[in-house]
Amino acid sequence: MATSGRSTREPVADRMYGVLLRQLLDGRRAAGEPLNIGALGRDLDVSQTPLREALARLEHTGLVRREALKGYRVADALTDREVAKLMEARLVIEPELTLQAGLRTTPEFLAELRAAVDDLDATAPHADDDPEGFRRYWTSDDAFHQLIAAQSDNPFLEQALRSLDGHMQRFRLFTKRGRTGAGNAARDHRLVLDALEARDAERAAALMREHLEGAKARALA
Repeated sequence: MATSGRSTREPVADRMYGVLLRQLLDGRRAAGEPLNIGALGRDLDVSQTPLREALARLEHTGLVRREALKGYRVADALTDREVAKLMEARLVIEPELTLQAGLRTTPEFLAELRAAVDDLDATAPHADDDPEGFRRYWTSDDAFHQLIAAQSDNPFLEQALRSLDGHMQRFRLFTKRGRTGAGNAARDHRLVLDALEARDAERAAALMREHLEGAKARALA
C-alpha cells in the first residue's frame, strides 16, 4: 500500500524570498532600485503571486519598501544623520540590556553566547569580500546582541531593540560602513563575553557601551 507523506518541495514564495535576498546580499540590487513585479516574474520565470509574498516578507526585514501607487523598491541607504541617531538609540538600550543579562547569567545562556562569538571570530575575516561570509557575519553579530536582549528578562527593552532590526540591516547591507570593523566587533564581543562569564555585569555593560561607541565612530569616520 502506498504511503502518503508531506511534500518536501520548497514553496515557490520561499524560494523567491531566498533568491531576492541573495541578490540583495550580493549587491545585485542597489539601494533605491525599483522592484517591478512584472519584470521580476519574467526574469525569474515565476508568477506574480509568490513574488508578492516574497517581497512582503522582505519588507518586514527593512531591506525592501512598498510605496502606495508605486510598488516595491529596495530601501534607501541610511544617511549619516540616520546612522548617528541609530547608534545613539542602541547606546541607550543595549548597555542596560547587557547589565540585566549579566545579573541573570546561566550556563546555557553563556554557552549560546560563546557559540555566537566563536562563529563571529570565524566569519569576520570574510565579511568584507565574500557575500556568504558577510551573511554569516551579520547573522552571528545579530545573534550575539539578541541573546543578550532575551536574557535581560525585560520584554519592553528587548522589543525596543528588535524595532531597530530593519534599520540595522539597511546599515549593514547598503553601505561599506556596515561591513568594516568586523575584526573589532569580534574582539569586542569576546570581551563582553569574558565579563559576563566572570559574573561582572557592570563591566559587561561598560564594555558594550565601548563597543557601540567604537562602532559609531568607525561608521561616521
